[in-house]
Amino acid sequence: MKLRIVVSCLALAACACAPSGGEIVEVAASAQEAFRFPYFLWIPEGAPGASPTFLLVEPNNTGKVSDDFEEHRRAAREMVEHSSISAFVARELGLPLLVPVFPRPESDWKTYTHALDRDTILRTEEPLVRLDRQLSAMIDHARSLLASRGIEVDERVLMNGFSASGTFSNRFTFLHPERVRAIACGGINAIPMLPVERFDDTELPYPLGLADFEAVAGVPFRRDAWDAIPQFLYMGADDDNDAVAYADGYSDDEREIVHTVIGETMMPDRWETCRSVYASSGANATLRTYDGIGHGTDDRINGDVVEFFRSAIASGR
Repeated sequence: MKLRIVVSCLALAACACAPSGGEIVEVAASAQEAFRFPYFLWIPEGAPGASPTFLLVEPNNTGKVSDDFEEHRRAAREMVEHSSISAFVARELGLPLLVPVFPRPESDWKTYTHALDRDTILRTEEPLVRLDRQLSAMIDHARSLLASRGIEVDERVLMNGFSASGTFSNRFTFLHPERVRAIACGGINAIPMLPVERFDDTELPYPLGLADFEAVAGVPFRRDAWDAIPQFLYMGADDDNDAVAYADGYSDDEREIVHTVIGETMMPDRWETCRSVYASSGANATLRTYDGIGHGTDDRINGDVVEFFRSAIASGR
């Protein structure tokens, strides 16, 4: 059954002011610009125009499946306004924020678009083909839009996310390392993509690892570019939100690999295995555990994410 998604083709229009100041712009889908879904862009008041800044990007996460596109649009706007860590980071650091409006269809519920799973990356039917490339095209469009307002942003972006949006960001960084200056992501089910082809004599296909990366991505893995990206990955010690257990996030084969090779118990076993793999591979990454935290964040985490990006911005300039 072919998925039918209706996207309102509104002209580029400025919306209401964000609660803490600034402007929210909704950009319509544009097949000509190579993105088939709209995106939201928050532009802070007094955004710097003289010196380049960075665009903060968080993929949208509705938290449920729905064939009603308006549900995903509404949830994405809420992320820009107030409901995401990125909204907090953007306002603290005065950064423009981009959130796409990708659907997560109920009629095709095993395609976990908001996590950029294997079903999503291998999709061949429009309009869901290569959402990672569509997001990259949105970034290019947003850079041009900001430049037209006198706001120059680096061609590399700051990627951020939590839960499914964190998983999408983690996987996007493997696929497009040249586009990312720094990434922070948390609540990622203690299973970030691993920067190795094999672990414990077992091949790790996408999205577990790099075994078939070129066949899936269409390009070789750019290890040098990925190594240059500062990464901050974090989990709450009490987080029990395990997407590996569900068929929309992982296939039976992927689940078997995770449980038998990486760790059936999410915290701390699986997370410690991933921490060890990242460390032994020389990844430019910090994997941190926060005591007393479940599937969420607190002031400690939010503050650490802000400071991580503040440091990345300073060194990136």
